[in-house]
Amino acid sequence: MQHHSEILRFRIEGMFCSACSSRSQRALNKMDIVDSASVNLADGTAQIRPVEGVIGPDGAGLDDFIQKIRERVDKLGFTASYLPPDTDERDLWEEEQARTAADLAARRRRLVTEFIFALPLVAVAMGAHWGLPLPSWLDAHESPLVFALFQLVLTIPIVWSGRDFYRHGIPLLLRGAPNMDSLVSMGTGAALLYSLWSTFEIAAASTPEAVHAGVMGLYYESAGMLIALISLGKYLESVSRTRTSEAIRGLMELTPESVERVLENGETREIPVKAVMPGDRLLIKPGSRIPVDGIVHEGQSALDMSSLTGESIPVDVKEGDEVSAGTLNLSGAFVMEAQRVGADTALARIIHLVREAQGSKAPIASLADRISLYFVPAVILLATAAGLAWLWLGALPFGEALRVFVAVMVVACPCALGLATPMSIMVATGRGAQLGVLMKNGTALEAAGHVDTVVLDKTGTLTEGQPRLVSLAAEGDEGEALRLAASLEAVSEHPLACAVLDAAHERGLLLSSADEFSAVSGQGVRGTVDGHTLLLGNESLLAEHGVILSAEQKNRLEELADDGQTPLLLACDGAFLAMLGVADPLREETPSVIADLRGMGCRVMMLSGDNERTARAVASRAGIDEVIAGVRPDGKEAVIARLQSEGRRVAMVGDGINDAPALARADVGMAMGSGIDVAMEAGDVVLLRGLPGVKTALGLGRATIANIRLSLFWAFGYNVLLVPVAAGLLLLFGGPAMSPMLAGAAMSLSSVSVVMNALRLRRFKG
Repeated sequence: MQHHSEILRFRIEGMFCSACSSRSQRALNKMDIVDSASVNLADGTAQIRPVEGVIGPDGAGLDDFIQKIRERVDKLGFTASYLPPDTDERDLWEEEQARTAADLAARRRRLVTEFIFALPLVAVAMGAHWGLPLPSWLDAHESPLVFALFQLVLTIPIVWSGRDFYRHGIPLLLRGAPNMDSLVSMGTGAALLYSLWSTFEIAAASTPEAVHAGVMGLYYESAGMLIALISLGKYLESVSRTRTSEAIRGLMELTPESVERVLENGETREIPVKAVMPGDRLLIKPGSRIPVDGIVHEGQSALDMSSLTGESIPVDVKEGDEVSAGTLNLSGAFVMEAQRVGADTALARIIHLVREAQGSKAPIASLADRISLYFVPAVILLATAAGLAWLWLGALPFGEALRVFVAVMVVACPCALGLATPMSIMVATGRGAQLGVLMKNGTALEAAGHVDTVVLDKTGTLTEGQPRLVSLAAEGDEGEALRLAASLEAVSEHPLACAVLDAAHERGLLLSSADEFSAVSGQGVRGTVDGHTLLLGNESLLAEHGVILSAEQKNRLEELADDGQTPLLLACDGAFLAMLGVADPLREETPSVIADLRGMGCRVMMLSGDNERTARAVASRAGIDEVIAGVRPDGKEAVIARLQSEGRRVAMVGDGINDAPALARADVGMAMGSGIDVAMEAGDVVLLRGLPGVKTALGLGRATIANIRLSLFWAFGYNVLLVPVAAGLLLLFGGPAMSPMLAGAAMSLSSVSVVMNALRLRRFKG
């Protein structure tokens, strides 16, 4: 049953922005029965660890605990439902996908509505300025009331479509926790209210001057267009968010849907993988994936384990060896006995890890959001105070005082603040794509700018991921030795064999056919070529057939191992003939990229599933001092977590499924574009042009942060300078009051300057 210190998962519905998830997380953490809680907005789940002793070892008290959590979450206006630990991740995930798709469709419909009305609205409002002639029944001078009402009619559907800004932003404002929605609702709300007041003024006006003043006070188009543009931004953000879940899809597809079960009488029957129980005997055919974890019962084969370990060299398995779900059977058919099924397999745990890591990733609380926390309430207070002060103390008429209120609200409306971050991120992600660096979202870009530690996976990241013949020492003619070895390997499908064959083809050697070929599991191959009896494999294969290595040859063997090569020994007619070294060579650009990263002030580390010796050899050639070797997928993730606990900002660069948990846990996960799709999806950044992309990504991140800060400084500068003017500072000295029209222009100007600043990122060189 449930152990009391285990983490319980809940689904929480009804959260729509980071303010919600952080609010529910705060509330849950304050409960005395909760030890710790983390709420994830991206997949709408909460992970809650109960205080020790609340839930007994036999599961006593669990129902009570669940009930209390539900009640607490209900009070916040959300709904919580418990997800038992044996819930099928695939079903859960598919359900989530369906919900997300429905949400996106709804957002898309609203967006279309908003733009259908916003474009004509802007055309009517600004037509005269742009020299677009309006018909006389709609002209601001000839029929001002129709001009105002026509805009009002176009604005209503936009506001109705964007009502979520108000539904979410205003209650949050009232609770004292304003977010971006609050800013949008206040700014557009102020413009709307003022436009309505102006429309009323036009209707009640008796002089042409009053009518003109009313027409100048219409801001329907700025409210309408703002709502439409910000909705567009939110929609694009949601689309990029759905992409992260593709990582899970790739992992899910590693296990087959059905498998052949061996019955008592030796016959086989196809059953769904979900129905496999521990102890079942399963027949695994060549080319099929292994459905559950277990051991080989009879037969032998070679498995492609790269989906779990990332290592490109296949692993031979025989009776009694363990096999893992999601790995690929290459050569022989065998019968396995199922041991761990369903949620207990290594693959299911990796899927769970990726989901958890995706869940635990808190987006950097945007500077703009942090600022808005204090800024918005301050602006509202200031605007209200200024309006009331002029109404009561300055004895201005109500319309004029409202004008001051709106001028302050509009000038200080932090549209530029709200634009700063998304605009820079939009330009930077576009520029990144041109340079071959795909950023999944703004969080990744921002996080890349803060990275101080880069952890690199060995196989396929620092190296090419394809074994090659890199050394050959023969007791005679090297070409002949290679020809014999390649002729023998021609029938084998092992990657080491492919490396030998490729080398022979490169030298244009003519191969002979091999007879009596047999593969000795875990040792190598033997056969006859041109009448010679050949052995090709490791030291134990040769020893078994009476070929003993000299001390000098053994030293050479050690040297190869120290250099990170896998030695293949060739014996001909009972005598040692040659030693071939196969290795996964370092990418050409690796040493220079490592040096550059150091130059950027980053600490560089290498992780590998390989043995210590090979890993050290590769690292020293790449110019890396810190190496952690022999780590499994969950071990890689633990290393990242440990570095983060030391307060470091970590980027992980990898290319295999085995890197997926580590990529998801890191502050920035960077996946090599050549890599397995899953890694590319689990990562936040995809490097289409290989390793040099790491520098580009970090550089672009740093440039973007600097750019955003400058934009925020600009946006602020405008506000700090113009808010006092809008509040009537000049009126005190007999100067003019700032008209909301001018306030609107100043606001647009600050937004334009922010956009222009963001566009500078297009010139980023990498």
